Amino acid sequence: MHSPLHSSGPDSPAPDSSAPDSQKPLVSVVIPNYNYGDVLELCLRSVLEQTYSPIEIILVDDCSTDHSVRVARSLGVPVLSTPRNSGVCAARNLGVSHARGEVLFFLDSDVALAPDAVARAVDILASDPRIGAVSGNYEPIPLRRDSLVKEYRILYRHYWYRVAEGPITGFLPVAIIAIPAAVWAEVGPWTNEFVQSEGTDLGERLTSRWTVLLTSAVRGRHDDDATVRVALWKVFTRTRMHVPFFLQRRYAAGVVGSPEAAASLAAALTVAALPAPLLGGAAWAAVPALLLATWLAIDRRLYRFVFSTRSPAFGLFFVAMHFLVNLTIAAGAGVGILQWLTSRSFRRMYASPSRRAAT
Repeated sequence: MHSPLHSSGPDSPAPDSSAPDSQKPLVSVVIPNYNYGDVLELCLRSVLEQTYSPIEIILVDDCSTDHSVRVARSLGVPVLSTPRNSGVCAARNLGVSHARGEVLFFLDSDVALAPDAVARAVDILASDPRIGAVSGNYEPIPLRRDSLVKEYRILYRHYWYRVAEGPITGFLPVAIIAIPAAVWAEVGPWTNEFVQSEGTDLGERLTSRWTVLLTSAVRGRHDDDATVRVALWKVFTRTRMHVPFFLQRRYAAGVVGSPEAAASLAAALTVAALPAPLLGGAAWAAVPALLLATWLAIDRRLYRFVFSTRSPAFGLFFVAMHFLVNLTIAAGAGVGILQWLTSRSFRRMYASPSRRAAT
């Protein structure tokens, strides 16, 4: 399949970025928002200040109860509103229904784009007719540097997105993603029932027909969870909710065999083995120590990256926080598997409406 941004074959050169605006595709930046008024101005200003033109901003407010709408209007950005709070997928779909652009650029409202992010995304889409989507990476520092937990979350995601750069399948980061409108007509819409797994659901449809690129050439600064409690609760909830999704799709083997799954299992076993010296004597102290060493070895490249880019004190915080996250993933997976085994409704959470009706 060929991208609608290409007028000739796959060997055609990338478009001239100095071409007049009238010869460039209109980009519709679709921004769903719910109660992100504190950072929404940074997000919107980053779009208004893009080096690329022409751009239209489509902000869809999902019935925020904060000052988000006032922030947008103060910047001259029109606001679409959902009739009721319906979730990020419904908000994005509403935005698409009002978009006029040849390229849809989905952007989360807690992300501020680098000035050239849209230009780079358009150039990448136009450079190869096989590319159906471009997914961007986060900068290694958060949008607001007011929490060590944020610093951990952002640096971790930045690292793993960078490691995964290139053509991807499976999970698709969706906070910064550009898709030609003609491609979206084939693979859309966002599925609201998959709100915890919309990236994988969309990635499944996209990568079955198109090349999807993850790249750090398209970047933005993301604001993230500021407290341990909120961050761990989100990790637990998303892990638990992913269980029925992955078990009924072809990704189960890949998820189980992933480094994240191995590290989470090693963390859980380390904690479970802590009583071993009390029960079996001092000789058994080597068991939790060996399991901890195994846990550290699994993500050794990650830790090497962290300690090479940040202070030793932050590196130690990062390792401790990562251990807590791995434990939380193990707990979420355990609870999710238990629910899968005991709850018919949980097993069928991601079944299509037609399959639900049939069974």
